[in-house]
Amino acid sequence: MRWFVSALITGTVAFSATNIDDIVFLTIFFSQTSRRWHVVIGQYLGFTALVLVSLIGFFGGQVLPHEWLRLFGIAPIVIGIKKLFAKRDDYIGRINTGMLDVGIVTFVNGADNIGIYAPLFAVSEARRLIVPVAVLYVLLAVWCVAGYLIHRQKAVAYTLQRWGHRIVPVVLIALGIYILSN
Repeated sequence: MRWFVSALITGTVAFSATNIDDIVFLTIFFSQTSRRWHVVIGQYLGFTALVLVSLIGFFGGQVLPHEWLRLFGIAPIVIGIKKLFAKRDDYIGRINTGMLDVGIVTFVNGADNIGIYAPLFAVSEARRLIVPVAVLYVLLAVWCVAGYLIHRQKAVAYTLQRWGHRIVPVVLIALGIYILSN
């Protein structure tokens, strides 16, 4: 039971760390189209591509020694530090709203997802892998609902756009430390 709770928490933290910035895109996508399902389906398509690429980490984890795999925790720390000092993107307003466009933006914006999920999957055993992956997909549904609701609340959308880029690096660095210590 303890592994289950740990896997739930790990999946939740991994999702939160890698998708806070994505809520801005979702909010904008929802505000630019009346076809809400195109946004949701596109989000799931792009996210599934990210998870599939990240699963390479799990299969590598079956071959490489566990001590080496912990070193992959350096990736989220580096990504977090990079995001901490990066300038904010100003191209958000020019994105499209078709299903394929949403999927592509989700995938292209997901380098941090791969950088987090691949090492996380690599240090997981099969039963511990299923839980965080399921958590990722459930939280993606929650994220889609949140993005839809946020686009209707201008003050919240403004706050996320303003401070989300500061929260993400701290969570990524903490997740990297977790992977290193696991």
